[in-house]
Amino acid sequence: MKRYYVYILASRRNGALYIGVTNNIARRVYEHKNDLISGFTRKYKVHRLVYYEQFGNVVSALRREKSLKKWNRKWKLELIEGANPDWRDLYSELI
Repeated sequence: MKRYYVYILASRRNGALYIGVTNNIARRVYEHKNDLISGFTRKYKVHRLVYYEQFGNVVSALRREKSLKKWNRKWKLELIEGANPDWRDLYSELI
């Protein structure tokens, strides 16, 4: 069964946020952490995985990603803090 993930990266606690979707979260976060992807995450050093959700199909994952991107910042921070109050880097749990 294929899995898809919606994830949130942060530069630091309450810092810059990035929301993405992938079918291989460990690989994708590795790419962000090592600046293998040009753009926002490299420019603003957004490397800390602070939140993710798993989905069984790509349509649901994309729908959730688009929804989260429309949320205001306060709601995003509350989502992260509800699941990860210490803003730990969750990447180590994946590998």
